[in-house]
Amino acid sequence: MLSQSSIISRMPRKIASYLKASIVVSIYGVFLTLSAQTSFGESRIKDLVSFEGVRENQLVGYGLVVGLNGTGDTLRNSPFTQQSMISMLERMGVNTRGAQMKSVNTAAVMVTASLSAFSRVGSRVDVAISSIGDAQDLRGGTLIVTPLFGADGEVYAVAQGSLQISGFTAGGGAETITQGVPTAGRIPNGALVERELHYALNNNDSLNLSLRSPDFTTARRITSTINDFMGQNVAQPLDPATIEVSVPQNYAGNMFSFLTDIEQLSVDPDQRAKVVVDERSGIIVIGKEVKVSEVAIAQGNLTIRVTETPQVSQPQPFAQGGQTQVVPRTEVEIEDDTGKKFAILESGVNLQDLVDGLNALGINPRDMIAILQALKVSGALHADIEVM
Repeated sequence: MLSQSSIISRMPRKIASYLKASIVVSIYGVFLTLSAQTSFGESRIKDLVSFEGVRENQLVGYGLVVGLNGTGDTLRNSPFTQQSMISMLERMGVNTRGAQMKSVNTAAVMVTASLSAFSRVGSRVDVAISSIGDAQDLRGGTLIVTPLFGADGEVYAVAQGSLQISGFTAGGGAETITQGVPTAGRIPNGALVERELHYALNNNDSLNLSLRSPDFTTARRITSTINDFMGQNVAQPLDPATIEVSVPQNYAGNMFSFLTDIEQLSVDPDQRAKVVVDERSGIIVIGKEVKVSEVAIAQGNLTIRVTETPQVSQPQPFAQGGQTQVVPRTEVEIEDDTGKKFAILESGVNLQDLVDGLNALGINPRDMIAILQALKVSGALHADIEVM
């Protein structure tokens, strides 16, 4: 059986070079190297850009969820729920004005959905439900007819149906257990599209491609790939985030086929040298383009632990004039990590060498974040640091 290195050595040089792309992730002190061994480092244009006009539209609505088992809004604390119930019942011919309502089986919710591009009247979309009152659990509830509005104030869909809730709450007088979020859920295919967003795609003679991650080099590579495939200069970059593409004569009036052909083209995207850290969770992500100049790193912690264990001193039995007193007992421990030494990172080290050097110090993610920031301040780390 051939080893991995033997297999790679028998590959063409261009293919083998793609196997060097990698990303390193550090989670809670463990560095993991993720290597792109099958993707060859290339992505389809459709995964790198979005097409102008082909987009989703956000919808939002306000509605009521009924049928809850005593876990709905408290009307005294959620007056908007009571007002909504009164309005709903009046539309159905039931007059409840002036009556004292005590229902706990109803909850006011916000309903959100994304209307995909080219959705037609009669098609369905998923909706998300979130409680806005003091309801404790939406399990078993049913959303009644709720219109969903777009940014222009027009109704584009109507939602209704039974909720699917993944979380739950259970407990008694002394303890309560909550798993997930029982006050939020979804209704798959819960909204019916009532209005279309008209967009005549085939009538366009040009279209803009918007890069999801703006970059000069990636924009130029996409432009070259499209022009090489078409055999003529139909694409030109306007800025690092936008590429203008003109429809060739043989695709006139058929923008659909034109986009289908170019979105399948493969491009090797470039990326900036960046280090992303999340100090709250201790996650560190280091891009493959990160380089470090020659530098020596030492890390050590000074830990002082003070322990108080007071003791009670009592007089002997039948002693005259004795008193019970608390005698302090203090213990101080000092740890200075004297075993830690310098680790040297040579100039222009690659990603694996950087990881090995940091792991050699035996430090935790919090200290790794501090070291990376110190490397940036010293000018030895040639990358941007983004703190989430």
